[in-house]
Amino acid sequence: MSFVMADALGPLLHREDLDPEVLSQAMETILAGDATDAQIAALAVLLRAKGETPEEIAALVGTMLRFTTPVDLDPEGADGVMVDTCGTGGDRSHTYNVSTLAALVVAGAGVKVAKHGNRAASSACGSADLLEELGVTLDLGPDGVSRCVREAGIGFFFAPRYHPALRFAAAPRRELGIPTTFNFLGPLANPARVKRQVVGVSDPAMANRIVRGLAELGAKHAMVFFGHDGLDELTTTDVATVHQYRDGEHTTFLLDPTEFGVARSTRDQLVGGDPAHNADMSRRVLAGESGAVRDIVVLNAAAALVVADLVTDIPGGLVVAAASIDSGAAATALSRLVSISNEVAAGES
Repeated sequence: MSFVMADALGPLLHREDLDPEVLSQAMETILAGDATDAQIAALAVLLRAKGETPEEIAALVGTMLRFTTPVDLDPEGADGVMVDTCGTGGDRSHTYNVSTLAALVVAGAGVKVAKHGNRAASSACGSADLLEELGVTLDLGPDGVSRCVREAGIGFFFAPRYHPALRFAAAPRRELGIPTTFNFLGPLANPARVKRQVVGVSDPAMANRIVRGLAELGAKHAMVFFGHDGLDELTTTDVATVHQYRDGEHTTFLLDPTEFGVARSTRDQLVGGDPAHNADMSRRVLAGESGAVRDIVVLNAAAALVVADLVTDIPGGLVVAAASIDSGAAATALSRLVSISNEVAAGES
């Protein structure tokens, strides 16, 4: 299969965009375990250096999904509207797990969440680390996570369980020690194949490419954004640029949360810590504690509620997200997720 890799690597040396089919074949070679570490590293670095096109992103994610552990969920049909909230990481800011907490708030508001994530890569606490500290059993099979989504309103797809073929790229990625194309793919390859996502990026150049890549993959409604302070979130320390795709239409706008009554915060107020520290703050936020962490969580949950079409705009989302916390519904979503995931795990063992 080396000839496929050569067909992909040659044009990339000259910074030429790849035919999606050629790139898909190259990715398939990697995920089948037929590429060498050198070939994998070369593809990842050359593609990142050139800059991925939306079509290339869609080809890579589409190929990943063919190798993903199948899940029996219908995200726009029988199982209802379903969203995912995630950041691509890489901002080195060590903030709290905003998208994970926002997912619980969204679930508390009545929108089903298929949360996809992993352990920390560039921070002290990833989404998986936080949920595990909060009592959630991570390593559940498809039936178990599907049950969590249906009964708790939120389920967690632990990336290593659902993307086992990515193990073939693990060594070269680790040895490279720099962000590559692979860093952006995982958050886009949700095993439930959701059609609605909010994605935070730290690289401004990637926002428009990713939202257009999601459109290529059949998204119904998506927001991809970056904070002007460098955060891969809708930030409260500055404004954010938002790229939105909805039913065939692309729009771009600046979002300043202070226009909606959200207090400006400082970066220091958003810095998290290890899983125990972040879990403690999560419990306090879900119990109704006010402050900068709650504000940024509510803001990002509001965006997800817009993407779910539960509300029409961010101000409306802020009201619903705040009510999810203050009513105890978000805390109940966590409690249900913990209970059901542990019950499923006991049955699987």
